[in-house]
Amino acid sequence: MKTKLLGICLVILMFSCKEETKEKAMVEREIQQYTIEQFMDNEAVGGGSFSADNSNLLVSSNRTGIYNVYTVPTKGGEMTAITQSDSTSVTAQSYFPNDDRMLLNADGNGDEIDHLFVRELDGTIKDITPEKGAKANFYGWSEDDKYLYFGSNKRNPRYFDVYKMSIEDYTSELIYQDDTGLSFSGMSNDENYFALSKSLNTNDSDLFLYNVKTKETTKVNANQSGNSSEDFSKDNSTFYYTTDDGSEFAYLMSYNLETQEKKKVLEKSWDIMGIGFTSEGTYMVVYVNEDGKNAIDVLDAKTMTPIELPNFGDKSITSVRFSDDEKWMRMYVGGSNSPSDLYTYNLETKEQNKLTDVLNDDINALDLVTAKVVRYKSFDGTVIPAIYYLPHQASEDNKVPAMVWVHGGPGGQTRQGFSSLIQYMVNHGYAVLAVNNRGSSGYGKTFYQMDDLNHGEKDLQDCVEGKNWLAIQPEIDGDKIGIIGGSYGGYMTMAALTYTPEEFDVGVNLFGVTNWIRTLKSIPPYWESFRESLYLELGDPFSADSTRLKRISPLFHTDKVTKPLIVLQGAQDPRVLQVESDEIVAGVRKNGVPVEYVLFEDEGHGFVKKENQIESYSRILKFLDTHLKKENAPIEGETESTEIEAEKAN
Repeated sequence: MKTKLLGICLVILMFSCKEETKEKAMVEREIQQYTIEQFMDNEAVGGGSFSADNSNLLVSSNRTGIYNVYTVPTKGGEMTAITQSDSTSVTAQSYFPNDDRMLLNADGNGDEIDHLFVRELDGTIKDITPEKGAKANFYGWSEDDKYLYFGSNKRNPRYFDVYKMSIEDYTSELIYQDDTGLSFSGMSNDENYFALSKSLNTNDSDLFLYNVKTKETTKVNANQSGNSSEDFSKDNSTFYYTTDDGSEFAYLMSYNLETQEKKKVLEKSWDIMGIGFTSEGTYMVVYVNEDGKNAIDVLDAKTMTPIELPNFGDKSITSVRFSDDEKWMRMYVGGSNSPSDLYTYNLETKEQNKLTDVLNDDINALDLVTAKVVRYKSFDGTVIPAIYYLPHQASEDNKVPAMVWVHGGPGGQTRQGFSSLIQYMVNHGYAVLAVNNRGSSGYGKTFYQMDDLNHGEKDLQDCVEGKNWLAIQPEIDGDKIGIIGGSYGGYMTMAALTYTPEEFDVGVNLFGVTNWIRTLKSIPPYWESFRESLYLELGDPFSADSTRLKRISPLFHTDKVTKPLIVLQGAQDPRVLQVESDEIVAGVRKNGVPVEYVLFEDEGHGFVKKENQIESYSRILKFLDTHLKKENAPIEGETESTEIEAEKAN
């Protein structure tokens, strides 16, 4: 026993020494810094529907600077361009089941009014949901492969009805009409059962099954809880859903459609985000949110045991999809320091093919930083999870500035995926602490609901405590810490500069909410089924809650902002209107504070065009270099212009 113990100790010591040597070598090696053009020359690839004969995959790629649709051979080869849009992003939905027609998706430059398009065999592209102002969502193919299902709010802008469209002549019929906010969330293969959900708040929802034959609607959940429809069994006998009833985390349940008997099928120590069966029902794919990272199991549906998947070392399989005959699987594989590449895998022959190499050849992968999950205590003892990126060049002798990163939402989560902007900042010497403050998803429903009706208060203090955690790290310059975020994270940036003006040294606001009253009153009509839930979490702007909403809206308190600010906004944004950013910039400029404003006329809620990403990210870094690192800062006594504004219109 002693000999065995000694051997284990030696192995641990050797591994520790090896890791120390590796880290030391990394520090001693000169880290190359890359331009934003080099970072944005990485390619982003998404989707991956198999053709009927399994010879090709249908994917989306931004290799031209904007998303277009391509095909790529299943066993590897050159991509073939299917669309050549130079303005609006076009993304791949699916090959048709029995031929090489393609289903595509596009909106109007980020306005989120999506339409479905078909690329015919002769190459022509047709809008099959042409109703002006109506949004269409693809739901899937019929069991007999003769129809496609889609949702549309063309009848009533507030609700999505379900339609069945013939793939022969593209005529459609209404098969479910929603007049009450019971949202469609799944359907059995025989079209006899519809899964419907009713949002109660941002965590909880009621789940129903509608029987087409009997016209009866049955409530599935007995208690108020977070419930989500997942799939129906191949034989139409069983409905599967996730719930957090009696638990902090979501687990998988089955519901017998005949007997109404419910059984717990699968439970993990984290949220089961979703499951789905392959076409023939042989496999069940399970997605788990494991501490901010996708964990995927492919189970034999009969035995519920995992099948063996390829091992990619320190990279993770982040997404999978099967061919209709279940012989092929496509996978995306990546990590926080590596954008995801597309692979295919043959389950019979074990053949594995890498179809993409999306990291720019100019970039040495060793220069990128792997995220670490850390935790710290907030002001009231609540433990806050965060994802930490520390530059390779940082040390106790070479302290670096840092940024607190706040995700979107409310209720979002920063995850351990690749971010060009984060890696760009880290590569240029900025540490990033991505805070999952209270109210973030993925850490249990109690944690998720902790910020309800106190946004800009306790969640903001979590971010301040994140700054305090950074300040005591030996590699961080505690006098140079800023805050950055988009959407809700942009709101948190403005809240930090407004309500805790001395805590952060700079702020980067990407399309952030600054006037909650206006934002909540201008919710898009197609969010109707979720509107009341948002009001429960944030407050009802048409009630006495408006007093509190005004109090937590930075726009009404801009006189308190004293630190440099950069604001970035898309003019087509339907969620956070351009006026939000216009007014916050005007208000802060009255204080004589350095303010930069970057406005993109051809973007919505988030920037998808590479040209605009390059512009925005480079402006952010230049702003940080000037106002946080103090490089190229104005000479003392000089007044910096506060009228810097960039507008891009294509």
